[in-house]
Amino acid sequence: MATPARPADGTTRAPAHGEAVSIPSPAGPVPARTFLPATAPLGWLVWAHGGSWRGGSSADWYEATAELALTSGFGVVSVDYRLVPEARHPEMVEDVLAALAWARSRAELDCVRPLVAVGGDSAGGTLAASAALVCRDRGLPLAAQVLAYPPLDPECAADSYHRYPGAFPHAEYLRAAWRAYRAPGHPVAADGTRLHSTPFETGDLRGVAPAVLAGGDLDPVHDDVVRYAQLLGEAGVERVLQQFRRTGHGAFLQAGHGSAESLRGWLGFALRRLAAPDHDH
Repeated sequence: MATPARPADGTTRAPAHGEAVSIPSPAGPVPARTFLPATAPLGWLVWAHGGSWRGGSSADWYEATAELALTSGFGVVSVDYRLVPEARHPEMVEDVLAALAWARSRAELDCVRPLVAVGGDSAGGTLAASAALVCRDRGLPLAAQVLAYPPLDPECAADSYHRYPGAFPHAEYLRAAWRAYRAPGHPVAADGTRLHSTPFETGDLRGVAPAVLAGGDLDPVHDDVVRYAQLLGEAGVERVLQQFRRTGHGAFLQAGHGSAESLRGWLGFALRRLAAPDHDH
């Protein structure tokens, strides 16, 4: 496991490095990096990076996921899931599910309590929300789903996709990404569990994990995030939504410096408050 850096002045900083791990799965090993907070982890958070399902890596997301471990108090598992064009849905979701199984096996030994959460930013947030549905359907405990501006509508039909011409990611770019990502049909796992490519595919969100959602008012996917929060609320699911002003897509990768005023800092603190409120500080 990676050990956090501890400066001489007694303050804490983000973990010095992420430790490479290999997660077993039916399709073969899934590479990932783990980051630990400054104290014993409250649980494990499996994180799926953004990149339109075709790019990105745990190395590219290194600084962001290291800081997330510090602010949340959770150990973070940053997953190098399979990418388009070599893979298509549901293979990416299956990689995230394998990481969640790994995290559950470690939580009893590593953590203050056996909490496991899933999260991601942009396309990774879509994967995390889909994985949360599988956990619900399989009766697997999940402390939270932590989602930073996930695109959730393959048609990109919401007003926010057209509100700011030139804003990234524009609707046609994302529609092409969805087409490359989604395989035809409705994939089902060997145990009969439906493997959704987006939670908008299901008409029943009851019983899914509590959600922490963040987005920006200038982000084309803004309305998808708001709609998902509304649907969760209508299903009786606990959720907290923060909309950041003057903020576009990709804000999770901007330095947060451990501040709740930043999007990624807020995500970490919000997860701590939601999943482990008695350890919030």
